[in-house]
Formats: sequence, C-alpha cells, structure tokens
Amino acid sequence: MSMSRTRDARERLVVIGGDAAGMSAASQARREKGPDELEIVAFERGHFSSYSACGIPYWVGGDVAERDDLVARTPEEHRARGIDLRMRTEVTEIDVAGGRVRARDVDSGAESWTSYDKLVIATGARPIRPDMPGADAPGVHGVQTLDDGQALLDSLAATTGRRAVVVGAGYIGVEMAEALINRGYEVTVVNRGSEPMATLDPDMGRLVHRAMEDLGITMVNDAAVTKVLTGDDGRVRAVATEDAEYPADVVVLGIGVRPETALARAAGLPLGKHGGLLTDLAMRVRGHENIWAGGDCVEVLDLISGQERHIPLGTHANKHGQVIGANVGGGYATFPGVVGTAVSKVCDLEIARTGLREKDALRAGLRFETVVVESTSRAGYYPGASVMTVKMLAERRTGRLLGVQIVGREGAGKRVDVAAVALTAGMTVEAMTALDLGYAPPFSPVWDPVLVAARKAVAKVRASS
Repeated sequence: MSMSRTRDARERLVVIGGDAAGMSAASQARREKGPDELEIVAFERGHFSSYSACGIPYWVGGDVAERDDLVARTPEEHRARGIDLRMRTEVTEIDVAGGRVRARDVDSGAESWTSYDKLVIATGARPIRPDMPGADAPGVHGVQTLDDGQALLDSLAATTGRRAVVVGAGYIGVEMAEALINRGYEVTVVNRGSEPMATLDPDMGRLVHRAMEDLGITMVNDAAVTKVLTGDDGRVRAVATEDAEYPADVVVLGIGVRPETALARAAGLPLGKHGGLLTDLAMRVRGHENIWAGGDCVEVLDLISGQERHIPLGTHANKHGQVIGANVGGGYATFPGVVGTAVSKVCDLEIARTGLREKDALRAGLRFETVVVESTSRAGYYPGASVMTVKMLAERRTGRLLGVQIVGREGAGKRVDVAAVALTAGMTVEAMTALDLGYAPPFSPVWDPVLVAARKAVAKVRASS
C-alpha cells in the first residue's frame, strides 16, 4: 500500500460517495474555490455518479426509457470541472487521527491510502435485507442504486416467469409494485403492517390499499416473511410467512433502508439512535472540525417534534451537499432541519404527507386533535374534479399545525407543500385559514381542501379548549 499525497499549498478535500450529497458538496466546493486552492478527490464504489435513485422504479416500470436518463452528471463531466472522481473505488477505512482514508479498487483489489485536510462522508443508505434463509438467493433484489436497478432488470430478463412478490409496502415497495404491474407481472405485496404506507396513519393507508387492489395488486397485510424458498437451481421460487407461501419468480425487498455508516462507526464517529451520523447545523460531524456528512447516512432534526430522525430523501441530500460545499469552500451555510415532507403515487393515486403522524405526536408527548375531510381537486362543477382526502393534526389549546396527510387523484399530492410551508413557519390552523391561495375553477374549489381541513381543525381545537 502507498500514501498518495503531494504536499503543496493546496488543501485536499476527500469525498466518500459519488451521488447526490457527495457530488453536490464537491461541486459547490469547487465553485467556492478553484483547482489552485483546493484539490478534490471523490470515491464512488459503483458504476454511476450523480443519479436519481428516486427515479429507479419509473425506469424499471418503463416510464423512463433509458437508465442514463437518470444520470444528472457523468464522471467525465465531474472530472472536466476539476474533481478527481474515482469510480469503482470503495473506501474501506477512515483513519481520523492520521487524516487519511484507505480505498480499494473494486475490480483489481488494489489498495492505497489517500490523505485529506477535509473529509465529506456521503455513504448513503443500504436496503434492509431480512436475516432469514434465502434472503441472498438469486432473484431477490434490493433497489437503492442504479446498479441495483440494472441487476433487477437483468433478473427479469433472465426468467420466463411472471410472478413477483414485493416484501414491504413503504415508498419503494409501493412504487416497485406498480412498476412490476406495468411490466405485466402478477404482483403480491407482503406487508408487516396493518396497511401499506406506514408513513401515513392507518386510516389513510387504507385508501392506498384499495387503490393497489384496484390496480390488480394482491395485498397481504399483517404478515411477516419468514424465509425465501429456492428451487433446485438455487433461484427464488417463493416467499413464506408463518401461514402461507407465495410463488415468486422475482422478489423485491421494499422494507426500507438503513444509514450506511459502518465506516463511520469503525472510525469512532458519533451516531444517533437510528444509526445515522450526527452533525451540527453546518453539517459538520459533531466533535470533528474537518469532517462533514450529508445525505442518507445522517440523521436530521425534525422541526416539529424536536427529535432526530432518519429521512432518506434526495431533496435533503442535495441540500446537505450545497451546505457542506459552501462551508468546506470557506463560505457559510446551515441546514436547520426538516418537517418530513414526502410524496408518491400508485397509478393515478397521489399520496403525500408532512409533519407528524398520530403515533409521532404521541411519542413526542403532544396533545392533539385530528380532522379528516373530503373535498375536490377543482370546483365541483368543473370537468375532471376528483375527490381527495385530507387529514390534519393540530396541537390542542395552541392550534399549532402538527401534520397533514393527503390522498387523492391529480392535483392532490403537491398540495402538501402548502402544509409544509405552514409547518416550517410554525403556523396555527387558524392562521392557515387566512392564507391567500390561488383560486380558479380548473385548479381548486373556492376553499382549497387544505384550508377546509384547517377550518375544521380550528373548530375542533376551540371545542377542546
């Protein structure tokens, strides 16, 4: 092994991870400081850089035609901007005391040490693989990276069977179930929870359940997969729960992700209760002046509950990278926290949420009121108006907005952004009723569905005081 370090007047920034947070940080740092001031070396163990992991289900399902459509910036483009991006190179050790990292060429196995003055950890998250027999069998896939998506498509092409089982019914599980239906597969979703989309309260998840069944997806709730059964060729043939077996030619794991922080843990860096790295508002790893972290490997502050959470989303990762790059480059920026906004879809059903669910509010020790309203996406008389359901949580006595969930057809999902802004501003539901939102019959009823829910929440809060 060799030390690769040319001592000159420049500082060296080392970035671990070549996707959203890592390369946003590298690119922003480069904008702050030129190559004569700052050398940037980035390591990525996969084949792709700066891509949209969120788009993988739509590529698998055929809505996005080409894999490369998901790549925002290629390694060659990064290198042209003065970033030494080393693909297929995995960092295997961080030596904090020595200010260096050890990296291994994935293809050749060759290892070398690289010194750093400043370090960015953007190692992302990894799909949860259940600890059970057969979980690593051919035909069982997690879907987190473009490499994972390509492996799944290769697997689909290699089998003539048309039966798919998706394990888990969170965002990835639901989106992959739709993708496989679109590819002509017979899809069963096995879900440990009582309803799909555990990021929603169960009453709202039930609406998603109905939509999935209408799409032809078989939903199996309150069921945990205990093992993956394989055939004589070693490939998956079914998944088993305590009560049943479900034939499968391919299995997709959609049971969530965990922060990829094994490197950080081994280096003695501080981790939170969810396993993610802990940082300050500048995204600097706590207790370490020259180490930053961002993206799916960190925990973030929930502005509503005041607690740390792990919320792996590309929106956060890109913002983290911008903040880190500004600070590494000598500027100043902060990432204050999140309210937990997310949106997804099943066919034409849009699913959105922000803030706290009922169980989140209870866990945080909050007393609250809930309301559920049905309204329409447009004026009721205007062609194309469709029903949407809005659920709202408000703090008892104060009326502070705590959370909103929306399930409906076209025009429902992005309405959650109004609630996200209100949450970030700390608004009460009463203040929300005065919001001057856009209105015309093709876009909304006179009272927008979010404001209808706010009015009903105001009445309930007043009645409880």
